[in-house]
Amino acid sequence: NIFKVDPIAIARDLHPDYLSSRYAIDRAQTQNLPLIEVQHHHAHLAACVADNGWQQSEPVIGVIFDGTGLGTDGKIWGGEFLVGDYGGYYRPYHLAYYPLPGGDAAVRQPKRLAAAYLRQAGILWDESLPPLQAMDEPEQSVLLAQLEKGINTPFTSSMGRLFDAVASLIGLRHTIHYEAQAAIELENCAGSSDSGDYTFDIRDELIDPAPLLAALAKDVKNQVPVDVLAARFHRSVAGMVLQVCRLLRTQTGTSTVALSGGVWQNILLLRQTGTMLEEAGFEVLTHHQTPPNDGCIALGQAMIANQQLK
Repeated sequence: NIFKVDPIAIARDLHPDYLSSRYAIDRAQTQNLPLIEVQHHHAHLAACVADNGWQQSEPVIGVIFDGTGLGTDGKIWGGEFLVGDYGGYYRPYHLAYYPLPGGDAAVRQPKRLAAAYLRQAGILWDESLPPLQAMDEPEQSVLLAQLEKGINTPFTSSMGRLFDAVASLIGLRHTIHYEAQAAIELENCAGSSDSGDYTFDIRDELIDPAPLLAALAKDVKNQVPVDVLAARFHRSVAGMVLQVCRLLRTQTGTSTVALSGGVWQNILLLRQTGTMLEEAGFEVLTHHQTPPNDGCIALGQAMIANQQLK
């Protein structure tokens, strides 16, 4: 009303329960307007390329890392490699699905995430590991039963949740009091002198962090300093992004990479990844006028909806 905008269509996130989604649904019905559903991570990709004035017809590789976004398979996405543009996308690679015990409540308890991730990766619960030390026996028993029976335990491919789990695994942060606290502290404590890293298992479309988690657990038990572990983890994620983007360049011929999602607010990860990609001959698109987190989503939704209305 303030800007006297008269919409011809309304775009919304794929998730039907967001307050914004409910508003969009009600308004589209009330005004008899087209309602366009946009997958969350596709909106991230579109926002990043729009932020860079992208006008070319060829698709780009979108590396979309965040905490939560409803996927087209009904699972929680967040560690996604997409190939696409405003008109569409496909998902050739993504982080393997790991359990989220308690759903949203697990986000506030990285220790529960870490224990669940260790179990999913086939790593025995060693009482000497920090996340197990942070839980008493009754809490461990309840968590184990929850995981075994799948009670309120959705699965996620979220890179944000992997950061949370690693922060607890190395003994840095077991509970959080504000959004992204564990990931922020993990970035801030990372040293700069160590050159080691860990590996992901990349098989078919899945990128499994199980080998990384096993190596981290071993280093924790060997009392490797926390700043070294944090540095190695960041370098490992950057290296994995480069490896997958190289695979996608071979498969698709595209060498433009768009980095979007809240995880890319991590300056250390952004710089390491951008440098690796550019040295390998990729053009790297990042956010400049919009933030990489969900503050860019409306722009991406608008670009995608505009394309569908043409």
